[in-house]
Amino acid sequence: MQRGQNSVILKRQSRMQMAALGALLFMLGLAVAGPSGLLAWSENLRLLDQRQQELKQIQLERDELKNRVALLDPHNTDPDLAGELLRRDLNVVHQDEMVMLIK
Repeated sequence: MQRGQNSVILKRQSRMQMAALGALLFMLGLAVAGPSGLLAWSENLRLLDQRQQELKQIQLERDELKNRVALLDPHNTDPDLAGELLRRDLNVVHQDEMVMLIK
């Protein structure tokens, strides 16, 4: 009777050890190849660099737009910009002006 109980206990312990080993191997696999694992680290760094470059480009465009908005202030409009916008958008040209297209 004693021997039968020992073999049941040993089988149960061996199954528990196998389950624990399986769980550890699974966690190790996630640490290496998971979405935030070691293999994804270089991809994340590359994406970070790409996003930082995009952010710099967007900030430059935003600064240019801020400058144009400041030049179009209704109380103090820049005459050169106003003339450029009139010529481009409304096709307003004086009779004595000559338009030269530069490509």
